[in-house]
Amino acid sequence: MSIKWEGVMPAVTTKFTENDVLDLKTFKVNIQAQLDAGVHGIVLGGTLGEASTLTDNEKRILTRETVAFVNGKIPVLINIAEQTTKDAIQCAKKAEEDGAQGLMLLPPMRYNAGDREVVEYFKAIANSTKLPIMIYNNPVDYKIEVTLDMFEELLANCPNIEAVKESTRDVSNVTRIKNRFGNRLKIMSGVDTISLESLLMGADGIIAGLVCAFPAETVAIYELQKAGRVQEAIEIYRWFMPLLELDIHPKLVQNIKLAEVATGIGTENVRAPRLPLHGEERIQVLKVIEDALKSRPTLPDYKNL
Repeated sequence: MSIKWEGVMPAVTTKFTENDVLDLKTFKVNIQAQLDAGVHGIVLGGTLGEASTLTDNEKRILTRETVAFVNGKIPVLINIAEQTTKDAIQCAKKAEEDGAQGLMLLPPMRYNAGDREVVEYFKAIANSTKLPIMIYNNPVDYKIEVTLDMFEELLANCPNIEAVKESTRDVSNVTRIKNRFGNRLKIMSGVDTISLESLLMGADGIIAGLVCAFPAETVAIYELQKAGRVQEAIEIYRWFMPLLELDIHPKLVQNIKLAEVATGIGTENVRAPRLPLHGEERIQVLKVIEDALKSRPTLPDYKNL
């Protein structure tokens, strides 16, 4: 399956039981909700998916189970976030074996690699696989920026590097990428709180967080702006913003899982050292969620625009 880098692709949360094993039953409830809402792809094992806590076997199980469950309806991508090039190449090989249709690549973990090292790391992975690749560019959280000059070299040498998850939090970067690369590098906005702004400036789609709890609202915003019904998209987006701000927080995983509980498509279970929210912090997040649910908008027939 080739990938159309467009639309809404949830960076899904990983579901755990109270005994800290994969909860595939609840996981599939959430994936079905995403499919029902009309998302355009699934991204496994990202930041929201608690990637750093997952074993290699758990990642493989998630990939296989998701690929089988979606049954070709939409592409399934798995994130690669490794410390060594050798391990990253092995992850890419396993992803291909397990049926993933694409990869999301982070720069090397832990080591603060220089520009040349990052480029060589990405090139080595890309040249080891036939899968299409999206580079995850998030210098805010991961402290390494993939610059336009670095993308220039990557695109010249790796035809399967096709997209960027643009998470610099600078909306103007969408225009810089379009001016430099045109349609050669597709742009998937990776920050919930500037998702609509990014789409209006030319991003092709979004890798979203709060979509995990509110899939229909997220897809509606995308489809409305695509159809030119921008004011309607803005109205839903303004309602959504207090929820979207839960994504740009160190405890985004706990925040979004709490929202999934409120909408009936998830649990609060996280893997230690993460712990569920408690005390005043929990009360504040619950208030944001409850206030949003009280004023939840009635959506237009966004699937038939």
